[in-house]
Amino acid sequence: MKINIIKIGGNVVEDERMLQDFACRFAALEGPKVLVHGGGKMTSAMQKNLGIEPVMIAGRRVTDARTLEIATMVYAGWCNKHTVASLQKNGCNAIGLSGADGKAVTASKRPPVMVAMPDAAGQETSRQVDYGFVGDIMPDGVNTSLLEMLLERGMTPVLCAITYDGDGSLLNTNADTVASSIAEAFASAGHETTLTFCFEKDGVLEDKDDPDSIIPEITPQYYEALKAERRVADGMIPKIDNAFRAIRHGVSRVIIKNAGNLLNAKGTSIIL
Repeated sequence: MKINIIKIGGNVVEDERMLQDFACRFAALEGPKVLVHGGGKMTSAMQKNLGIEPVMIAGRRVTDARTLEIATMVYAGWCNKHTVASLQKNGCNAIGLSGADGKAVTASKRPPVMVAMPDAAGQETSRQVDYGFVGDIMPDGVNTSLLEMLLERGMTPVLCAITYDGDGSLLNTNADTVASSIAEAFASAGHETTLTFCFEKDGVLEDKDDPDSIIPEITPQYYEALKAERRVADGMIPKIDNAFRAIRHGVSRVIIKNAGNLLNAKGTSIIL
């Protein structure tokens, strides 16, 4: 089976015009497909409304117990169900899932890890970070059989970034990681899999201030240069890290593009 795994960021989900435009294009995409979505912008806004300052380190959210509650309400609640409703409106028979639903995606709580980051002088250093209730997806953590069953019955799974530890607890997992892990699981099961990361820009930009400076292809060597020169940083780093991981684990193609370009070839391809 040829399967498309599409990930959309919170900036798309939380912008009504962009979401409706994307839903129309996604519904027109032929063949079996899975959608994974974020919702970080809305989560941060809700945290601030409740007097909690969001903490992001190396593009990933530090998640204490209260932040996990907020993220679950946003990701698995409004963002997921509003996205499903938008797809249903366009004739796509979508079904919304968190990682706990049908044990779709299981993860283990991340232990404290060493994270590289620039210091006040701009020099790269490392420090230990406890991300809290953040989940790392287990090697066999994607319930491929469940997703295959839904696809075979003509349904389109729509997954949020809330995963499940198998022992009653929810965890916050980077949505790019959820998407790449699902793509890798389908590839391992023998399916021809394409992974597309959609966001509000036309691709990875060589100059963040020039929207036309789209990089057509990124190799591992070029990626290291882009990071060293800080032309890619913050949330783009886990996205590209996950893209390379997917390619190395058998995913046929990975591309980063604008959600409005879902049905055309414009974007940045990740290649080895």
